[in-house]
Amino acid sequence: MTTFEERERAFENKFKHDEELLFKIQVRRAKLLGLWAADQMKFEKPEADAYARAIVDADFEEAGPADIVRRVCTDLERHGIDISRHRVEKEAEQLLQVARQQITTQ
Repeated sequence: MTTFEERERAFENKFKHDEELLFKIQVRRAKLLGLWAADQMKFEKPEADAYARAIVDADFEEAGPADIVRRVCTDLERHGIDISRHRVEKEAEQLLQVARQQITTQ
């Protein structure tokens, strides 16, 4: 194998690793946002865990956090919780950093 092929394989492996890491971080962020929203809605632990899993599943509807933010906002409103979309978006941003730290320090 030539040096060029070795470098190419190393870049491909790094790209694959980075994509897997990003996926794990996004899933963790969705779970954390779901748990945060469940807490706002005063869900008990089993219901909160189920809700967080539902938010993770909802994250696969479209790229980016818009799908989970929309779902959380709808659910909060349905439960009579007055939290703005902007606040949910900010929470999602903060939880992305928390998720990144949790995943990269494992």
